[in-house]
Amino acid sequence: MSKSCELYKLSAMNRFSLKKIIAKETGRLSDYLAAETGLSKARIKDAMNKGAVWVGRERGKLKRLRSATAELRGGMRIEFHYDEKLLSLSPPQAKCISDRKGYSVWYKPAGLMAQGTMFGDHCSLMRQAEIFFEGRREIFPVHRLDREAAGLMLVAHAKKTAALLSDIFRNNLIEKKYRVEVLGKLPQWKGIIHLSLDGKDALTEYEVRSYDQAADTSVVDVAIKTGRLHQIRRHFDMIGHPVMGDPKYGKGNKNTAGMKLTAYSLRFRCPLANEEVEYSL
Repeated sequence: MSKSCELYKLSAMNRFSLKKIIAKETGRLSDYLAAETGLSKARIKDAMNKGAVWVGRERGKLKRLRSATAELRGGMRIEFHYDEKLLSLSPPQAKCISDRKGYSVWYKPAGLMAQGTMFGDHCSLMRQAEIFFEGRREIFPVHRLDREAAGLMLVAHAKKTAALLSDIFRNNLIEKKYRVEVLGKLPQWKGIIHLSLDGKDALTEYEVRSYDQAADTSVVDVAIKTGRLHQIRRHFDMIGHPVMGDPKYGKGNKNTAGMKLTAYSLRFRCPLANEEVEYSL
């Protein structure tokens, strides 16, 4: 391996990062990566297709490169982030609910990431949207939804539209509703959880729809007035009623069917049509 090549082994589970600035090497990038890492060309091509390889100028911005026939160039900066476990996953498929041209509305199933990582994006909604539109639309994320959660998400198809929609979320001009199953019986049918998260104000409103005495679980409709990280999950855990199936928060909430949290409704004024729109499951 050349001195200008850096290979970082992150774990013993076939996960590593390779970073290199190309001097004078020539030939196909896929062949070069196979020689540097010892991986087969088939694995290199699969990893490239799934978004694990990044290229750019030495001090420029990196972008994903998927083409296995791409050639090396002098001054090229390469990063290859390989995670065998991630690349072997077969992600659940999202569904386009509505196409508004400037943006689209999607149902993201539980287990699908909103965005990819440096190690790949084939398990992300953004990549599935890109494939759905066959590369004819730009794809911009507008907001986030936890990987473990299911529900509605917006995907913008122009920078201006992405900025407009992001402002709606940032300024709390959108009504977001969630349906959640939590452990136990809540003390009242309607309530407000007003507890700070990470030193910031956080407000969660809920209304109980039903209580299953045998399972000791409640189905709750939730609206959040702030968008803190894992707000719903953390708030219900803090009051002793963790979300069922949540792998991170709470005790006694294990559920083999996955996390019981779905973003089922979005209502806002469309910045393109200047009219109220609502999407629901």
